[in-house]
Amino acid sequence: MARKKRKTRRGGRKRRRSRRSSFPWGRILLALLVVVVGYVAFLDFQVYRQFEGKRWALPARVYARPLELYAGLKLTPQQFADELRALGYRSVSKARRPGQVARNGSRFELVSRPFLFWDGREASHALRLRFASGHLSELTDARSGKAVALARLDPLEIGSIYTARQEDRILLRLEDVPDTLVKALIAVEDRSFYQHHGVSPRAIARAFWVNLRSGEVVQGGSTLTQQLVKNFFLSNRRSLWRKLNEAIMALLLERRYSKDEILEAYLNEVYLAQDGQRAIHGFGLGSRFFFQRPPKELNTAQIALLVGMVKGPSYYNPVRHPERALKRRNLVLKVMLEQGIISRSEYQKARRQKLGLVRPRAGTSKSFPAFLDLVRRQLRRDYNESDLVSEGLRIFTTLDPQLQWALQKSLARHIQPLLKKHPELQGAGMVTHSANGEVLALVGGRQAGFAGYNRALDARRQVGSLLKPAVYLTALEQPRRYNLASLLDDGPLEYRQAGKLWSPRNYDRKFHGRVMLYQALAHSYNVATARLGLALGVQRVIDTLRRLSVEQPLNPYPSLFLGAVNMSVLDVTRLYLNFASGGFDIPLRSIREVLQADGEPLQRYELSIERVIDPGPAFLLNRALQLVVQEGTARSLAQRFPASAGLAGKTGTTNDLRDSWYAGYDGEKLGVIWMGRDDNQSMGLTGSSGALRVWSDVYASAGAVPVQMPKPDSVVWHGVDRDSGGLADSGCDNTVQLPFIESGVMPPAAPCASGAARRWLPKWMQ
Repeated sequence: MARKKRKTRRGGRKRRRSRRSSFPWGRILLALLVVVVGYVAFLDFQVYRQFEGKRWALPARVYARPLELYAGLKLTPQQFADELRALGYRSVSKARRPGQVARNGSRFELVSRPFLFWDGREASHALRLRFASGHLSELTDARSGKAVALARLDPLEIGSIYTARQEDRILLRLEDVPDTLVKALIAVEDRSFYQHHGVSPRAIARAFWVNLRSGEVVQGGSTLTQQLVKNFFLSNRRSLWRKLNEAIMALLLERRYSKDEILEAYLNEVYLAQDGQRAIHGFGLGSRFFFQRPPKELNTAQIALLVGMVKGPSYYNPVRHPERALKRRNLVLKVMLEQGIISRSEYQKARRQKLGLVRPRAGTSKSFPAFLDLVRRQLRRDYNESDLVSEGLRIFTTLDPQLQWALQKSLARHIQPLLKKHPELQGAGMVTHSANGEVLALVGGRQAGFAGYNRALDARRQVGSLLKPAVYLTALEQPRRYNLASLLDDGPLEYRQAGKLWSPRNYDRKFHGRVMLYQALAHSYNVATARLGLALGVQRVIDTLRRLSVEQPLNPYPSLFLGAVNMSVLDVTRLYLNFASGGFDIPLRSIREVLQADGEPLQRYELSIERVIDPGPAFLLNRALQLVVQEGTARSLAQRFPASAGLAGKTGTTNDLRDSWYAGYDGEKLGVIWMGRDDNQSMGLTGSSGALRVWSDVYASAGAVPVQMPKPDSVVWHGVDRDSGGLADSGCDNTVQLPFIESGVMPPAAPCASGAARRWLPKWMQ
């Protein structure tokens, strides 16, 4: 019985073995095959979708104004050289190719770059320029010698608006890339690029052997296609699974697309550097980032440096690790020589060269974050955010680099000496074109090249005496009651409102008795201004401010007359643009044109103006603001600029010297400067000792354009005796020329006026 049982068990084991042998391996293998095929199909779809669709989210590129050259342009040789350097023009002994310039003292010869502007493509031109007395005195064609009426340089690229991934690139077509660069890249990164089908076992073996002999990494084992797949589709995380995906997708990519298409994509995708939060991708942007010029203008040594950085952008960063980058560049040059890409003489010449990085000249940076902030705000008002970061828009702005650099330098120069005593001292400023409202320069803090809190747009501080012209304008718009010679009382004043006593004081702690209306504004007398405001009424002054685009909350109290209102530099600019333009409300704008990536115009920003001040009062107020410069609180400008410039403006100082302001204009530009501390503590500067000096340096650098405001028919000029405020003639010694609205009230004859003068005066004026 026992034996039978054992046999039975053995039989059972045999039956179990037979059941195991019938396990469905074939079905499992088939299922796995289906999964693999499906997964490969999925990867193939990913490759197809990315390459057939929009391959990159292209940021909007932002440009400054193009420099327009013509005989008579106010521009010094150094300013011109600075702009060429910022544009990346290469200094040579003889300019033969676009982007090259030869200088001999005040003479320049250059070949401009072709560029697609909003009004068409500008061809490359060979130009000869000569400067004299701070002007471009001669502009000719370098080949024919004929005079050129107008030439335009390619504009300075000042920034971009990119995606949340912070990637930036300039797309290149393969034909835009120097043949030397393409050959060098293939020789160093993937020598069998045109032979393999995406993955190259031989390349892996060869790279291992070359690197072993060199003692360092000279070649990589991954093909260019694999590198593109890794950068384009996959993460940087190292794993066997990622490497397998990389190989499969490389094979799929090669199956679908040509070698040239893959190479072009690689040239635009490769990561080369980090600029703050912005990632520099592609040789198009990399070339401009390190050398300030397009790839076609690179020399052999610069090409070798960029190609060498592909292996390790951070490790071989030429700014942080110049010795390491130089050694890597020379290794690439050696490979280029061995592969017959360059001759031995080219190799020896390139090897002797320095790294050749082109960095902006001190004070001539290309980073203007405060201005770009203003541009972004205007763009986001008119466009969807997705379009700005993906459609490759080309945005032409109003920024004038020369004015921008001058504003940055001046603000830094005047703040730096004060930082030991006031380390928190800050400043901001804006310069605009008076006739069209274009913002020409903008600084949001003392470190103009660093992004952060934009004080020019967002910091609202008390403006003090800057608001006074609105009070005086309100009076001058009533010509039957007031004129520039009207006598105001600058004696002690006490005003009780809601149970509180208000008693304003002048800055010099003195009272000045009876003063003419223009004198009260020129010398910024608080008491006379307050008494005038009370006579006009708070609401009437508020109505004037609203008409002049002041949108801030305004408290209906007499302190408003002395500037008890918070405004930003931008707000003050909008207010004073009404005065500088001769009475027009002109919207500020930072954008001229927007083009699509293909160069088609997308939107034009037309000029829209509206008269808000009648010509007569506007002319009178302009004269009063000119007298602020000639004999008032801004009289230091009269010592620096000729009287013929006719500069006009107003200083502003707030209580306890917390804020220093100056808003002023010449015949072309309005500038507003603020200095103070973010914590609103005293910093010891008046408008005259702080902001005015910054403004003065900016306009000395840019050149003051004479104010030529046309006199309205309703206005007449008269000489006025400064002592009495009466109409003067040759019998009076101390006089000032003032405009009057002819139909309005006139002052009586001055005591010093001769009898002859009295005879032609109407009886009611004698």
